[in-house]
Amino acid sequence: MVAGESEPVLVELTVPKRVVERGLMDGLVVPVGQFTGERRLDPALPGEQIADFLADAAHRPDGFVARAQDGAQALAVLAGTVAALCGENIRKALNSPDTAFLAGLSSGAADSVREVLLGIESDTPVEIERALRAALRPEETGS
Repeated sequence: MVAGESEPVLVELTVPKRVVERGLMDGLVVPVGQFTGERRLDPALPGEQIADFLADAAHRPDGFVARAQDGAQALAVLAGTVAALCGENIRKALNSPDTAFLAGLSSGAADSVREVLLGIESDTPVEIERALRAALRPEETGS
C-alpha cells in the first residue's frame, strides 16, 4: 500500500439484542407498598383530573405509579396512559379502553408505556393481573 492511499473497510454494524424483553404486563401489577417516592395516581379522582395527570405524565421524564381496586380501574389507567403517549383522546380511553389496540402494542411501544406507568399497586394484585390479562387476550377467531 502506498502512503496516503487507503481502501474502504467494510464493517458490519448491528444493533445489540436486548437480553430481556419486558412485556406490557410483566411486573405491572404489584402489592401495595412496592413503590416509594414516585408520583401517584389515585383512580378515585374525577375523570378530568386523571386525564390531566396522564397528559402531564406523558411529557415528564419520571414515571408514576397508579392504585387500582379492580381490573376495570387498572385497565382504564393503562388505556389512558397509552392514549396520552399516542396523543389520542385520554378521556375516551379511560371510559372505553380499546383492548384490541392495547393487546397489539409492539414491544417498543410496551417499553415506552412502562417507562411512564411504572406499576399499578393493589391490595389484590393477582386478581387484577388476571383480569387485565383476560381483557387483553387476543380474540379467538373461529375458522
